[in-house]
Amino acid sequence: MPAPDALLLISTHCPHCPAMLSALADLVKQGTLGRLEAVNLEQHPEVGQTLGVRSVPWVRIGRIELTGMHSKAELAEWAAKADSEAGMADYFHMLLKEGQLPRAQAMIEADPALLAAVLPIVGNVDASLNVRLGAGALLEEFAASDTLRALLPRLGELSQHAEARVRADACHYLGLARDAAARPWLDTRLTDECPDVREIAAESLDKLPPQA
Repeated sequence: MPAPDALLLISTHCPHCPAMLSALADLVKQGTLGRLEAVNLEQHPEVGQTLGVRSVPWVRIGRIELTGMHSKAELAEWAAKADSEAGMADYFHMLLKEGQLPRAQAMIEADPALLAAVLPIVGNVDASLNVRLGAGALLEEFAASDTLRALLPRLGELSQHAEARVRADACHYLGLARDAAARPWLDTRLTDECPDVREIAAESLDKLPPQA
């Protein structure tokens, strides 16, 4: 997989911008980044306006956008996973943790295939309540859509997770798909050891069309 490209927005009077520029340039030399474009917003304010950037330094690595100062190690880590589903899952987790649900929504609306990167958050037993609620909001945006239906096998796997909370969430999202193909996974959970899982599985089954 080729290294991702980066776009860095800076300004002349930004105290952190020189260090970011230097770190990213080093990553280009190392081959961690394929290409670096740096734009001084004092010379080209239209670039910042187009991207909706209000503060610098700001960098986009692949699809991942970061604001503020980041170390070379952090930038290298994002570059290494920028184009992977795991990397996007980490990025969405960060956005949701920071309360940036609209940003995550806009990215997935622009490229619905990115919805798959929300599933690792569903299966993350350490995710906070706010992050879990954000992940749920992203999945609910695609209720009854082909995009969500394509994720049924993976949601089915999550419905067998060792953690009851994950099984319950997966059952809820299986119901959101509104697809009879979700029935086998939900039927299995009707005898789950956890009463909450059993209840959500039953509720989700009621939302599904009958099998042909």
